[in-house]
Amino acid sequence: MTIPPFLFGTVGSPTSTPKRPGGSVGAILRLKELGLSALELGWVNAVRVTEKTCTEIRSTAEDQGIAISVHAPYFINLNADETEWPHSRKRLMDAAHYGHLAGASDIVFHPGSYFGLLPKDVLPRVISRLQACVDELRAAANPVILRPETMGKSAMLGSLDDALQMSCAVPGVEPCLDFAHLHARAGDGSMNTYTEWVGALKAYAKALGKKALRRLHVHLSGIEYGPKGERNHLPLAEADLDLPALFQALRDCGCAGRILCESPAMEDDALKMQKMWMQST
Repeated sequence: MTIPPFLFGTVGSPTSTPKRPGGSVGAILRLKELGLSALELGWVNAVRVTEKTCTEIRSTAEDQGIAISVHAPYFINLNADETEWPHSRKRLMDAAHYGHLAGASDIVFHPGSYFGLLPKDVLPRVISRLQACVDELRAAANPVILRPETMGKSAMLGSLDDALQMSCAVPGVEPCLDFAHLHARAGDGSMNTYTEWVGALKAYAKALGKKALRRLHVHLSGIEYGPKGERNHLPLAEADLDLPALFQALRDCGCAGRILCESPAMEDDALKMQKMWMQST
């Protein structure tokens, strides 16, 4: 059996992107030079992009064979109160609208906070809001997948189970699996073995179907964590994440999709990941 491939790239522009042409177009060209094949546009503070720029991004990405996704602004909270929710919703929908114009197939976002509530008390509101967002996107003929990211702190909405429940309830929603966050979330060094990774991937397949494992959208980096979870992203060489065990689990479960590096040494670590994957297949 041939293991389907992953596309490797970066979340945000590579640090070695030249000033000219610079921006997202320059990032795409630089990724192509490096031999990488995916870019997640880092619209993490706000969506400040014109339709003209989106057209340029889409055209360049298509010419260079670079797969595009978007990381929506950090300031999105599906569990926001009624005053704040319209602002959060606009950030997510703007990312989806302009992302689609830029050729993005997937919109990654941080789902928000529990605000001290239990997941079972938060998820009905979250799912209802997500459904309304997807309904509006589809009415506008926008096919992007909304991807709630698994989060690295236990106080944040975004456990693997949270992301799977959202995805099961709303067609057009699938998780962004941040494996470093999943490792950090419990704060005790767990979720860092082959057996644990396979268990997570089997849960993913059980919830969304085996075919969903062939369209994974993955964030990966080293990570520093404490008792409350994530502290900082780290270069792979400075972290305890067992990447060989994770890659073995992905291979054995027949996974495919994209792996986007969020390491401070993003393109260097993305190339290391790609080399490790290619050498072991």
